[in-house]
Amino acid sequence: MSVGGQSVVEFLSSVLPAPGNGRLEDDFQRPLVTLTFAQSLDGKIAGKEGKQLILSGRESMLMTHWMRTKHDAILVGIGTALNDDPQLNSRHIPESERPNHLPRPVILDANLRLRPDCKLLKNYRERKGRRPWVVCDGNSTPDDAGRKSILEDAGARVIGVPSVDGFIMIPELLKVLYKFGIKTLMVEGGATMIGSFLAESAHTKPNAIIDTLIITIAPTLIGDDGVGYGEKLSTAQIPSLKHIRTEVMGRDVVIVSALE
Repeated sequence: MSVGGQSVVEFLSSVLPAPGNGRLEDDFQRPLVTLTFAQSLDGKIAGKEGKQLILSGRESMLMTHWMRTKHDAILVGIGTALNDDPQLNSRHIPESERPNHLPRPVILDANLRLRPDCKLLKNYRERKGRRPWVVCDGNSTPDDAGRKSILEDAGARVIGVPSVDGFIMIPELLKVLYKFGIKTLMVEGGATMIGSFLAESAHTKPNAIIDTLIITIAPTLIGDDGVGYGEKLSTAQIPSLKHIRTEVMGRDVVIVSALE
């Protein structure tokens, strides 16, 4: 597939920063972060009550799977993990072209609600995927210990991160992932995760949360039943963006921006 005269790999290499390319990630003690998602024309990313929607067309979906291979880990929230039961792999890339690198699945799951029979854990047990990391509230309770044991028995690595009023703070999450060797992180959603990363970026000056924002816009409308990501963002929580590139991929438009 060609994008503006380039291959998908060349396109991604031109818009994604690489570790050690001049940004002092060691000073921030966090990975390079790419926030990416697909949305409808009316800004919806999921259906009623978070039901999964297949918004991306074939071409932009392939681009997303190539993008996954460019990152050390992929982060999703527990809502996405429960509603979509994702695999977070690169299966849409033709096998003859598929890189050997598999990104690490990371689930932000403060209360350890991930199902032990989910596809991520099943793929790991069947040696089809990497071991998922489940990031939970480090202020554990006896009930948490039981759920932690169940997930670990199913194959997960459970990592506790200190919380504030039950919420895991994004800067602390990124520091922990960096400490465990994650230098590039792809954040895929869902709505709460997207809104939290954008809001955190807006009030962290200089921006030390997100490096690249890649949004795929599908030519469809969802309506009031759909779930968006901006409803709870105030004007003060919207970060400044610098346009990098816009490309048409099949039926979709892909917009790449940097956060200032």
